[in-house]
Amino acid sequence: MTTLVHATVDVRSLPPRERHPLIFSTFRALAAGQAMQLINDHDPKPLYYQFNAELPEQFDWATVEAGPERWRVNITRLAGAASAAGSCCGCCGGR
Repeated sequence: MTTLVHATVDVRSLPPRERHPLIFSTFRALAAGQAMQLINDHDPKPLYYQFNAELPEQFDWATVEAGPERWRVNITRLAGAASAAGSCCGCCGGR
């Protein structure tokens, strides 16, 4: 099944402290069933754990490309997803 991506967020050129806030604000702007594609320069596994802790059962995470220089992940907002948290866990240097 092909996921229709409504927004692409390439955070590779952003300072680490700006990455998670941008990702979460983009996710919040999605309607249920819409997806964003995250492009990153490292494995976004800590971000997955943050999504899972703050938004359990409100998103789907599908890895499209897994490094070594570029990671692409489709993050889909599921039906019933209320508001996404905008805080940063600090794992990438952000606060």
